[in-house]
Amino acid sequence: MDLTSEEQRTLAGDDGEAARIAMAVLVDLGAVFGADRLIPVAQVHIDATLYMVDAGVAFAERMAATGGRFRVPTSLNPSAVDLLHPEALRPPPDLLENSRRLERAYLSMGAAPTWTCAPYQQGMVPRFGQQIAWAESNAIVFANSVIGARTNRYGDLMDICAAVVGKAPCFGLHLETHRHAELVIDASALPRSVQYDPATYPLLGYIVGELAGDRIPAVLGIPPDVPVRALKSFGAAAASSGAVGLFHMVGVTPEARCLEMCTGGRKMEEIHAVTAKDLAGAAARLSNPDLSRPDLIVVGCPHYAYAEMTTMARLLDGRRVNPGIAFWAFTGRCAYGWMRHSGLLQALTNAGVTVFTDACPLLYPGESWPFTAALSDSAKFVNYCTSQTGLPAAIGSLADCVETAVTGRFRRSAFP
Repeated sequence: MDLTSEEQRTLAGDDGEAARIAMAVLVDLGAVFGADRLIPVAQVHIDATLYMVDAGVAFAERMAATGGRFRVPTSLNPSAVDLLHPEALRPPPDLLENSRRLERAYLSMGAAPTWTCAPYQQGMVPRFGQQIAWAESNAIVFANSVIGARTNRYGDLMDICAAVVGKAPCFGLHLETHRHAELVIDASALPRSVQYDPATYPLLGYIVGELAGDRIPAVLGIPPDVPVRALKSFGAAAASSGAVGLFHMVGVTPEARCLEMCTGGRKMEEIHAVTAKDLAGAAARLSNPDLSRPDLIVVGCPHYAYAEMTTMARLLDGRRVNPGIAFWAFTGRCAYGWMRHSGLLQALTNAGVTVFTDACPLLYPGESWPFTAALSDSAKFVNYCTSQTGLPAAIGSLADCVETAVTGRFRRSAFP
């Protein structure tokens, strides 16, 4: 890799031990992927915020203790607990303490306390074409696809290193030539009502992830005015059922004004048509067939925006959640603050909804909650739920989630 004289000095330790470690990691990463240089990044989103193993805490604390300071604006993924209201999720003492240790380390290095998997909803929004280094799968795919910024799928610890030196290796999705579509998903045959139904997009994204794997798909047949909520849920699903870091929706996303634009003019040999029957099949694959009555309903994976919270409140329409069901909604601090000051938080709380901030629903402490089954509008949550929480799960629309919560009877939509 061709390093500048400044980068060579950093690698030699002239800028301190933390910067030396960070530079060494990034140089090795670049060598693995054939990068010929490092590039400056405008911002970083750190995924290594959930306490899972002691090594993650040790690395963050070592970087902080050896002088690590973030050189670019840096946001933080969710914690394993609600840091504003730690008692709400009932974390065991060791989980809370290790989460607090990560919090102290990151804030001492200069991170913004966003604690959200959807930093694009919190004001730290990159511009089109800007080079960034984001981790967290749904954030990566949203930044690349919906905003048109450029980042690879960075993993834990590499994101910290990028923040410390403000640079990343130049390879993969940072490069124009690596952002072209490699297969086509044609959703044109879906009925118009289905194309405009928000519940379609987690399922469609799940199918696209299965078909694409780690390749870049171009999607045809999506209405040009599809809402951001749909694009967010689509990307989160595609990044969890596959490893999609960038998708193009022709006529919707910024690098896909036409099919030729996102394919680089190449003819696509691999084309998959998606039908309403395929969506129903995806819903069936995601949902446990033996689930009869969920006692946990989760929305906000990725974290809900303020607008999504208002939609949920309208669907509740003044009704209360059944006392036998826990209805959990997860969001970031910005949306939480708006909800608190607007009265929306109080209205949802009065209805029996528990609103969490900072935390990830997939990391809730299962030993503290005797749930037996879960329902969610998120394909990402349902896809990971059983393996991470042990709960059988099903996917439904937001309306399904609300009606099940209020009536206590499992409403399962017949997906088209």
